[in-house]
Amino acid sequence: MVAALLALTLPLPLMGAAVADTGTPRTTAAGGLELPRPSGAYAVGMETLRLRDVSRTDHWVPAAGARELMVSVHYPGRRGTGKPAARPYMTVAEARELLGRTSTGELIPVGNEERLSAVRTHAREGVRPARGKFPLVVLSPGFGLSRMTLTLLAEELASEGHVVASVDHAYESEATEFPDKGVLPCTACRTTEAGEVSHTAVPEGRAKDVSFVLDQLTGRKAVWRHSGMIDARKVGMAGHSIGGNSAAHTMATDRRVRAGINMDGTFFTPVPEGGLGGRPFMMLGAAESVPGSPDVSWDRDWRRLDGWKRWITPTGSHHFTFVDAPYLADQVEGAPQYPGVPSGKRSAEITRDYVSAFFAQHLKRVPQPLLDGPSPRNPEVVFHQP
Repeated sequence: MVAALLALTLPLPLMGAAVADTGTPRTTAAGGLELPRPSGAYAVGMETLRLRDVSRTDHWVPAAGARELMVSVHYPGRRGTGKPAARPYMTVAEARELLGRTSTGELIPVGNEERLSAVRTHAREGVRPARGKFPLVVLSPGFGLSRMTLTLLAEELASEGHVVASVDHAYESEATEFPDKGVLPCTACRTTEAGEVSHTAVPEGRAKDVSFVLDQLTGRKAVWRHSGMIDARKVGMAGHSIGGNSAAHTMATDRRVRAGINMDGTFFTPVPEGGLGGRPFMMLGAAESVPGSPDVSWDRDWRRLDGWKRWITPTGSHHFTFVDAPYLADQVEGAPQYPGVPSGKRSAEITRDYVSAFFAQHLKRVPQPLLDGPSPRNPEVVFHQP
């Protein structure tokens, strides 16, 4: 089960439940691939930051020196400003590693590297920030994946009035290129797979990474030029796979994070027995991440959550339902089809609906009836109350 929840080793044909497909038919894009258009009122700006924490040596590769992070910051902006982003969705080198070395290649076949690199996104460079203060949401990707795999969610949250910091953690991704260094290897993947280090080292290290990012974005010496638009009293975090465990552990170690979401990640590092200080947390899992499943960490940590909480699973969903890959795969001719699995369009809609509602309710204090229970709008979404 541990291997099944890590993006590097997940066998996709085993992930979907044998139910009728509730999504739209697979389509072929006439041109390039494209992410869904954000639905919010704001234009979306984007800037990339390279951060170095000189107070820490990289714990995976000490010879590399200071711990380094790549951060994409999406933010709400004023319409009619900015220009198309110069940086592609990901470089061809990143796309080659993502498809060749992770299970993303089971959704988008190898050979589509250039198309994946050229995916059309909706953020722009040089966008003038919207007026006012906005909550900050940190996104942490799955083990071996990159921050770019959470782009559709980042753009949606920014369009709805959040600043979003998507973080790539050095040596924890197969597909992240650092300036002057190229695509770094996933040393953490090799080390944990060999049993040399426990998987708990990943969320523990990421919690330190995220605390550093918060210092850099909201502290007195903030490095981002638009940091003044962040409301530092309203910080949330969501992550996919081990990034979701990292969200919970970051909340346990940093009180600044007020609300969190785990998107189908094993709790390698447990929620403390005393809970998270009453702060809200949502477990958004795949179809197999249900009460009584072989991953006992979800049952254990559900009981430890001591604030507002929800445990939600979309019928037929799989480990990658909550990232960009299913939406993009539906535009690729010849991509594998998995019976009973929601379409990429439905995967994106469900993920955006529930993650957006969670942060609107808990960071903006806007009640969201969608989170109260089953909804005709999303009939495949199951609420668990073990």
